[in-house]
Formats: sequence, C-alpha cells, structure tokens
Amino acid sequence: MSELPDEPPGVPPAELPTVAPRLRDLRRRSGLTLETAARLVGLSPAHLSRLETGRRQPSLPMLLALARTYGTTVSDLLGETAPERDPIVRADRAEPSEAGGWTYWTVGGAGRAMQALRVHVPQRAQGELVRVHPGEEWLYVLKGRLRLTLGAAAHVLAPGDAAHFDSLTPHRIAADSRGGTELLFVHTLLQSGAAELCLGDDARYRGV
Repeated sequence: MSELPDEPPGVPPAELPTVAPRLRDLRRRSGLTLETAARLVGLSPAHLSRLETGRRQPSLPMLLALARTYGTTVSDLLGETAPERDPIVRADRAEPSEAGGWTYWTVGGAGRAMQALRVHVPQRAQGELVRVHPGEEWLYVLKGRLRLTLGAAAHVLAPGDAAHFDSLTPHRIAADSRGGTELLFVHTLLQSGAAELCLGDDARYRGV
C-alpha cells in the first residue's frame, strides 16, 4: 500500500500555528494511537508525529484526510470558530486559508455531516497521489479546467461542469489550466474502520 507523500519539494509550509495541538488532541479523543492514526490517514508515524509537534505543516489534502479520520472538519482542525448550526455563511466571513499551496474558503456550517469548501488548486504537478476513502464527494468547477481521474478514466471538466462520485473509487484531482482551477468541493465526514488509502508512485512511506 502506498501512502500520502511528504510535502512536495519547493512548496513552503503553510502557516497553521494552531493545528499541531489540535491534531494531537483530536487523535487522543478518538482513542487512536499514533501508529493507528497514521495508517488510517496514510502517513508514516514519524511524519504524523512531526505534524503534531509543529515541526511540519500539513497540506490541504492532508488536512482533508485528517478531518475525515477524526470525523471533523478542516475548520475544526485549525481551531476556527463558526456559529453552531448557523445556516448562513456570509461572503465577508469566508476568510481564505492556505495549506501546501492550495487556497480554500470554508463555505459550510459547523457541526454537519458534510464539509463544503471553495478551493483553488494551483497549476503544478499534483504528483501521483490517488485517494481512496469511505464517503461521497461532489465538486463543481467555477474557473479554469480540472482534470479528474476516477479509476482508470480521466475527465477534463470546464466551468459549469460537476462531478458526484463514491470516494471509494480511486480518484485524483489536478488543475488542467494555466493559473489553476477554482471549484466548490463537498465531502462527507465519516469515521470508519476502513483505512484511508492513498496510492502513488511518489509515496515515501509504504506501510502494511
């Protein structure tokens, strides 16, 4: 099994000062050992330990994987506060955040079974990272072109195109236009005993 790679060379770490203690706290609340959590997320135990102690910063794909594993949202991982069950998310309250070169805005409410994000995917090599995990994903292209690989099939989506798929289908997302791609992205938050698998030739850690 291939796992999530470490941060790609040349990508500056995101400034996420609150994420380290939150990651450690959420893992312990979930009753997971460092080794078990690392396997579920698709990281080496050493890399997860570096994230929990602030020696490394996670990319947005890593944050998404961690949020799914702990049954929470990226906003909660970062310690961002949002009104509980507030059905309205005002544009002026959606502050951009950055992780691993990906820029995202939280556009959904807190305490829900889904997480909604507006995401800017930069135009750069996304590696060979392929994700597999329980749940569903829905995305809608706002700007640019998106290359979505589902299983063995590759699709190029233009503005106005959407995709809705089972996340157990191996999938990869990458920008396919100069200047990157902007999209709306919704995924379910499911805690499951099934491992979150990330398959790729460039993975540095290979576990079970």
